[in-house]
Amino acid sequence: MTEILQVADAVAREKSIDRDEVLSAMEQAIQKAGRSKYGAEHDIRASIDRKTGEIQLMRYLQVSEAIENEFTQILVDAARKIKQDVKVGDFLVDTLPPIDFGRIAAQTAKQVIVQKVRDAERARQFREYRDRIGEVVNGIVKRVEFGNVTVDLGRAEAVVRRDELLPREHLKNGDRVRAYIYDVREETRGPQIFLSRTHPLFMAKLFTAEVPEIYDGVIEIKSVARDPGSRAKIAVISNDNSIDPVGACVGMRGSRVQAVVAELGGEKIDIIPWSPEPATFVVNSLAPAEVSKVVLDEENQRIEVVVPDEQLSQAIGRRGQNVRLASMLTGWAIDILTEKEESERRQEELRVRSTLFIEALDVDDVIAHLLVAEGYTKVEHIAEAPDGELAGIEGFDADVAAELQSRAKNWLTEKAAQMNARIKELGIDESLLSLNGLTLEMKVKLGEGGVKTRDDLADLASDELRELVGETNLNERQANDIIMAARAHWFDENGEVKK
Repeated sequence: MTEILQVADAVAREKSIDRDEVLSAMEQAIQKAGRSKYGAEHDIRASIDRKTGEIQLMRYLQVSEAIENEFTQILVDAARKIKQDVKVGDFLVDTLPPIDFGRIAAQTAKQVIVQKVRDAERARQFREYRDRIGEVVNGIVKRVEFGNVTVDLGRAEAVVRRDELLPREHLKNGDRVRAYIYDVREETRGPQIFLSRTHPLFMAKLFTAEVPEIYDGVIEIKSVARDPGSRAKIAVISNDNSIDPVGACVGMRGSRVQAVVAELGGEKIDIIPWSPEPATFVVNSLAPAEVSKVVLDEENQRIEVVVPDEQLSQAIGRRGQNVRLASMLTGWAIDILTEKEESERRQEELRVRSTLFIEALDVDDVIAHLLVAEGYTKVEHIAEAPDGELAGIEGFDADVAAELQSRAKNWLTEKAAQMNARIKELGIDESLLSLNGLTLEMKVKLGEGGVKTRDDLADLASDELRELVGETNLNERQANDIIMAARAHWFDENGEVKK
């Protein structure tokens, strides 16, 4: 009987699965053959001795107080005539004679063993490759179907979908391919290993393999942005002040970066020094374009970049590629202006704000320009200015400051009265008026746009709300918060939708 153990050992070695799993598959096959011979309704089980290889076939009968299935159960009284000390729930076991496998039974057993071994092999693959997500592997193209490539990894097969291949990349059967494992999923047809050659981390792993300093942790890759097959940016920082991170990644005469470029089909790579300062990092990421000024908006994660007029096309890049990659690399939304555009906009802002102060505070354009130059943008800022702040402006004294604040407060009171009258005229519901985060002016704009109740507001998307009240008045996060507050009454305390 040791022959069956030898077969199990051979299969286990060939398929790289546990010997016990092969023996379990054989037991199930023998069990199936036994049920075919003695009747499928019987509870027949097989076991193979792990040391001797002896096969035992047994029929199990469960001791019960009432019979529901006469083939698998036996009454207590009848069971005690066979074995006196049995209890309800125990099993009586009958040893059956060994099976002389017929052709059909042998074929069935073989199919079960093959299927069970295949299942065990797939489970082994899933466990092994699930832990290898994030690795780069080498394989050979086995077949190409509809642009999707099946790759033989040696002990498993993987798939590179068409959209995970580099543009204009045509792989053929037998080609060697290198790719990044980005997902392993358990599916009905077995574990599926998904590879990518366009994933940003594929490029990061290639640099790790080419640059010893990255592998050793001396240089760190902070972020990667790719336009696969065309251009990429990678941000690096050195943990050792004596090592230049960009130079180390480029290598002697560009040898290191060229090895990565060759693997990625000629993709141009910009290596950027990373900086903890967002403004510096964004300026670096827009290279080779030169930047003359940046303005940060941390709340909205936006950054305004001013470049010389002749640098505009280089900063934006072909089809917006340079600024798009810089935005992906830094995580900031980047708006690019020329110096001329920025100057024109600044003049327009100065005109608009000066006009507001001239009308609201009844002052001449000199005082209005002074207030704008000091950074005041709204009448509210003047009304709420701390004691002494306005008086500290050159040419102002305490009396002038007090008069300006008084006029600002009067104008705001008058404006609020007008807004409240308009709100009443529009018939805006109290449920909407009581929501936090909306100014009187915003509520009027909502009412004029047909949004007059809390439910009307709750039905809006954030971009619709921002469009109604003016995009400069609310950022996306604030708009989402207001909409979620408007929807709060739709749900109970457990977060379930009220019926």
